[in-house]
Amino acid sequence: MITIHKLNKQFDGVQALHDLNLNVRRGSIYGMIGANGAGKTTVIKHLTGIYRPDSGSLTIDDQPVFENTAVKRRIGYIPDDLYFFGTYNMRDAARFYASLYPGWDIARFDKMLKQFELSDKQKLSRFSRGMQKQAAFILTMSTRPDHLILDEPIDGLDPIVRKLVWRYIVDEVAERDMTVLVSSHNLREMEGICDSIGILSQGRMLIERDLDELKSDIHKVQVAYRNRPDNPYEGLQLLHQESRGAVDLLIIRDSREKVTERIGRHEPVVFDILPLSLEEIFIHELGGGRHEIDSIIF
Repeated sequence: MITIHKLNKQFDGVQALHDLNLNVRRGSIYGMIGANGAGKTTVIKHLTGIYRPDSGSLTIDDQPVFENTAVKRRIGYIPDDLYFFGTYNMRDAARFYASLYPGWDIARFDKMLKQFELSDKQKLSRFSRGMQKQAAFILTMSTRPDHLILDEPIDGLDPIVRKLVWRYIVDEVAERDMTVLVSSHNLREMEGICDSIGILSQGRMLIERDLDELKSDIHKVQVAYRNRPDNPYEGLQLLHQESRGAVDLLIIRDSREKVTERIGRHEPVVFDILPLSLEEIFIHELGGGRHEIDSIIF
């Protein structure tokens, strides 16, 4: 389990994280999303022990991470900005990882190397960025981590390789209760893989929920009336409202039952509750309803 409580961090007088809370259950896949500059990478660098918190607490399985070698050996981390020793090939890198991680699994490494069809002789510095992402994934997964932390893990990968990456992750979660925290801008794939979601905004945790629960409490609604009543949406939490001709287009954060009861009492001639994607939820939770991007959503 990963737990962050009231985490604060400043850089040169600028507050990067504000009393941030985050909770990841053991054996779950947690998606951390936010706009550029929201603080996602700063959170990840605390979780991997690169940064020391200014205040607040951060633990993995009830143990602090900073300067805790025993905990770090159980963490697999793939950053967005990769680094490899310039002269190393995959075999050289494998020997290096084996010297650091007691859970190193050479049989898994050999199997994955074949599946991803990477050379074990070519220098890693000569790999393309996509190939380097695959190399980092193979090396990290071969350590058999208990906790996997990923920053833009599928950026630059083709669809076939992305599917293979996610399959490995899901299998490890199912078989070993591995805990995963992933930060990515690819919200469509996050929607298909994550159990829980945390939305960051300006260094704060805006909302943290199970994905199914989050989707059950926010709805896209189309409504039209023969005779439009005054204040038909009074008592509902409207995140966004616009009209196109006779049809009102709404984003509402409330239970489906409440939405149905409040709108249905006015006997609309058109009343549809439509599914929302994670991308749409993200945009509206961050105030996207105030901008021209709404034309994309509807």
